[in-house]
Amino acid sequence: MTPVEAFETIYAAGTNETAGVAFVSRGDNSGTHAQEKVLWEEAGYDYDTEIIDAGAWYVEAGKGMGDTLILANEQEGYTLSDEGTYLSFADRLDLVPVVAEGAELLNRYSAIAVNPEEHPGVNAEGAADFINWLTTDETKQMIGEFGAEEFGKPLFTPLYAPECTEPPFNCTCTGEVTG
Repeated sequence: MTPVEAFETIYAAGTNETAGVAFVSRGDNSGTHAQEKVLWEEAGYDYDTEIIDAGAWYVEAGKGMGDTLILANEQEGYTLSDEGTYLSFADRLDLVPVVAEGAELLNRYSAIAVNPEEHPGVNAEGAADFINWLTTDETKQMIGEFGAEEFGKPLFTPLYAPECTEPPFNCTCTGEVTG
């Protein structure tokens, strides 16, 4: 099942008042909540008119990911979570991943320096140093191994861009990692 198909299935079950169906949303305008809205839209539903007031099956936690996972666990429901938070809470949850793959679930993190010409006073040199450190092979290896010992799998996958040889200010390579 794709992430979109999962959202379609949850919506159908929730709006048909299938017993025990609940979807717990972060409801906090975070990146995860924004991606949830995208998934509802890709499933063919308008978030503002068809999801928010869709019924008791749709619960907005208005909290961070950890609290949302705990509430979804209490509701024996579904939620959209980043893998790192899920893995760090897994020993306290009965929840199991239903859909864990799909391009729609890719969560990119980027480091982009602020333009010092437009924002005088920013620490442009420090930003450049950080981005240069972040994009070294050693740092990418450290990022790619992070969490493996504790959770049995790495939490992030570095995006390698070997063609990126210019400093970050002149290059589209920004040290992105996924997770």
